Amino acid sequence: MTADEHTFTDADSALLYDLENPWDTDESSWEGYILRCTTLLDAVLDVGCGTGSLLHLAREHGAKGRLVGVDPDPAMLERARRRDDIEWSQATAAEMAYEAEFDLATMNSNAFQCFVTDDELRASLAAIRRALKDDRVFLFGTRHLQARAWEAWNPENGGVVTLPDGRQFRSWYQVEKVDGPLVTFTETMALLDGTPVRTAGTTLRFHTPETLNPFLVEAGFRIESQYGDEKTGPLTPDSRAIITVARAQ
Repeated sequence: MTADEHTFTDADSALLYDLENPWDTDESSWEGYILRCTTLLDAVLDVGCGTGSLLHLAREHGAKGRLVGVDPDPAMLERARRRDDIEWSQATAAEMAYEAEFDLATMNSNAFQCFVTDDELRASLAAIRRALKDDRVFLFGTRHLQARAWEAWNPENGGVVTLPDGRQFRSWYQVEKVDGPLVTFTETMALLDGTPVRTAGTTLRFHTPETLNPFLVEAGFRIESQYGDEKTGPLTPDSRAIITVARAQ
């Protein structure tokens, strides 16, 4: 095995993200609904766009309008830029300066949980609201606090991942700290013998409707509907997600 075969890079991480998170195009799913809206509308903003999967698919499905993807991660955007008929911007949500330019804003793959502090959440929602035209919609999902998804994030639930070039790594999550709605954890990529080659840490914020909705209202949104899963099932005490349709006022 060469030295390169012992490495796992930011570009590898972006590629692996796409391989492990294929977009669901089924029209009955939440992702399918977002894709259909993105394809039909004149101007769409994807906040936390990652590798750009949604906007790539929208073009492939015939979208003719303006598509804009924003993400702070340069490696993710580098992969997104495989298409040059979409606008890509490296920025956080709070840094966006769009003014009443979009018919739809989206956040997918629980990216909403990256807004950790109250100030960051307020600034990000305010920027998303400014970017939307009046009466237009913000679609997003986030994990529900009461489902305690992080309890499954442990080395025992890890596994082996294989990249297209044949390199294999063992991967696992390890929760480091739970502080109310804030969960700090690491993701480790290792050789098959367990030798770590990359460890990255992050903190996510979990919500309940009671903690989430006041921020949306404060930012100028009306909550049009909320669901408890990506098949738009009802939001109940057993729901694992909070899927939200919020309309700009």
